Amino acid sequence: MAVKTAIVGLGIMGQRMLQQMVCHEGYAPVALWDPNPDACRQALQLAPNAAIAANADEAISAADLVYLACPPVPRKAFALLAARNGKSVFLEKPLGVDITDSEYLVVQIEGLGVPAAVNFTQAAGDALMDVSQAAKSGALGDVIGVDIVVTYSEWPRGWQVAADWLRFRAEGGMTREVISHFLFFVERILGPLSVVYASPTYPDDPALCETHLLARLETADGKPVSIMASVGGAQPDRQELIIKGSKVSRRITDFYVDSASDGGAFVEVADRPEDPRAVSLKAQLDDLLLCLDGKPNRLATLQEALRVQKLIEIMLTVK
Repeated sequence: MAVKTAIVGLGIMGQRMLQQMVCHEGYAPVALWDPNPDACRQALQLAPNAAIAANADEAISAADLVYLACPPVPRKAFALLAARNGKSVFLEKPLGVDITDSEYLVVQIEGLGVPAAVNFTQAAGDALMDVSQAAKSGALGDVIGVDIVVTYSEWPRGWQVAADWLRFRAEGGMTREVISHFLFFVERILGPLSVVYASPTYPDDPALCETHLLARLETADGKPVSIMASVGGAQPDRQELIIKGSKVSRRITDFYVDSASDGGAFVEVADRPEDPRAVSLKAQLDDLLLCLDGKPNRLATLQEALRVQKLIEIMLTVK
């Protein structure tokens, strides 16, 4: 039977996931909630058989699986409520913004033993699997480091402006929203990272999120991970992760475009899907069913998400 699912948070990610769940035979969205009535109306158009709950508690009580696509700060309370009532939990990233709160959340959910995972969207994707296999097999040669480059003309981007919290330092910013994905990717391949140096730049308004970040992280054996991120200027979005090998390097652009270079120009190694976002989310949902059944899966664990959060929050702290 399809898993009865509640979605709390019906912004961009909530509606995207809802659309994929409606199309997936493994899920039955039954309850939806967001404090914004317009978001609720839009979501109901995607899933007319679901009900708009009066509040988050009511949505959670109606389902067996709770997907939390709300901002990070309220996510902790909803996740704990769901887990304490025996519900499986699928959380958006970042896991949180307060490290102590997130450590408590992880201990509590793990202690309750309910299935739980975090939606780093590359976790079940072909790019991560293929690059990881290439690194393990020696096809890349010696992996000597990683470069992460993220640049935007504006933040939030045009399609994100409805999620106003993304522009504020308290919960938003490109480091939490985008760079976290790439750090998860790197740790999956090279193991845990540590921050050696980080320099974020913030606007004069202390409420607003970072506009630039320069950072150096290292693996346990000293391999460098360099980050350059910036906002501003007339330019297209750029989101690149380069795993640098002594024989072959791999570049992941926009989360799914996988290219290889043996010293010349990067060449894409696979055909692009017509709808890469749909393919990515379906892969996540396929593996989420495995997680719910207690089977091996590729989704990000709570511990992996917590490690990434710690790296992010360290980098965002002005020394």
